[in-house]
Amino acid sequence: MKKSAKRAVGTKKAAGTKKAVVTKKAVVAKSPAKTEPVSVQSLKKQYLKKSSSCKVTFRLPKEAAPAAEIVTVVGDFNDWNLEGTQMQKMKSGDFKATVELSCNKEYRFRYLIDTDRWENDWSADKYLPNEYGDDDSVVVIENGNGSS
Repeated sequence: MKKSAKRAVGTKKAAGTKKAVVTKKAVVAKSPAKTEPVSVQSLKKQYLKKSSSCKVTFRLPKEAAPAAEIVTVVGDFNDWNLEGTQMQKMKSGDFKATVELSCNKEYRFRYLIDTDRWENDWSADKYLPNEYGDDDSVVVIENGNGSS
């Protein structure tokens, strides 16, 4: 498995014995029982050739919310509707949702875990302060030529 840790920007300690190293484009989870890290790409962009849109797959790793039952991705693209885009829980424990977004825009977003806890994407394109004293994650959708 390919390790894609470009630049570590911090370390987060999850519940239990796992530790996640936050990188620019991936979260690399390290387990003391395994010697090889497991890479999880949290933002995947697929630019559509016949339209000016991009399918973005949001992924919240299990390490960010190990006991979560329900996770929604909430942001500019769904008018911050708390119930708008519920994520599917995968067998791995990660949560995943795909949203089609218009190109040439930036979208603020956050993950809402079990309707009472907010989490940012550990490898968002950037972060911007919000009016509540926290930061929002930002996904940048370029012009659609495949660059992000």
